[in-house]
Amino acid sequence: MRMQYWRDAVARALSGTPPQEPVAVLLSHASASLLERTNGTSRLSKPWLHRVISTREAYLHNKPYPDLAALESYAENTYSTILYLTLAAFPLASISADHVASHIGKAQGIAAVLRGLPFLATPDLSSNAREIGAQATLRQGSVMLPLDVMAEAGVREEEVLRKGADATGLRDAVFTVATRANDHLITAREMLKNLYAGQEAGHEFEHADDAEHQDRVLPGQEKQSASADIERAFGVFMPAVATQLWLDQLQKCDFDVFNPKLRTTDWKLPWKAYWAFKRKKL
Repeated sequence: MRMQYWRDAVARALSGTPPQEPVAVLLSHASASLLERTNGTSRLSKPWLHRVISTREAYLHNKPYPDLAALESYAENTYSTILYLTLAAFPLASISADHVASHIGKAQGIAAVLRGLPFLATPDLSSNAREIGAQATLRQGSVMLPLDVMAEAGVREEEVLRKGADATGLRDAVFTVATRANDHLITAREMLKNLYAGQEAGHEFEHADDAEHQDRVLPGQEKQSASADIERAFGVFMPAVATQLWLDQLQKCDFDVFNPKLRTTDWKLPWKAYWAFKRKKL
């Protein structure tokens, strides 16, 4: 029922008659503003918004991901899609910018699943559980790691729920998943380097044939190079900075995802974010 409410709210917001709910009202305003700025030629994508809702609905009850590819698909359909919508609202219709956003969103989504693991799992009242807080013991536990990764590392859900960080193979499984997130950030950085140099991105965009991912010159804009599009869109890529800092901290904690240090704000984040934006380099 909650997800259907949001489907209806999105449809009404994009048609200009939003329900009196803050997010829907703001979404409607953003949509109308975009249409006005582009003389009606560009709009927020309803399929993208519905994709986010449908994907969240599919995992509403914290069912496990069958494999690492399914986790990547979840991140693409939620975090990456939110970045696509943000780029569209600029407005910017650039397949190069979308391609970079795809990798950053995947890294962000995979890292978010890892960050949430201690809160969804419910160890016994051990030191790990006390670090998470008493509220954690009130939830039914689940381990949101890909099943193929858990099987390869010898991780058993029951043991994670009982022992937390001390569960056999858990750190190896977290390492495997975190490595995939880090790989996407490395790919995004390599793409930025290539595009700034006037070269091709370096590999094909898996969604290049989708109708929404196309280079278009919008009214009031001039045709620009891929490097110019990337520089204009750089603010949308900034979540990569926080994601990389968290993955670095996870490595320092020897991939103990239950470590309380991973639930604190990194004091270097403001400086890192400022420096990345100033240099336009992740």
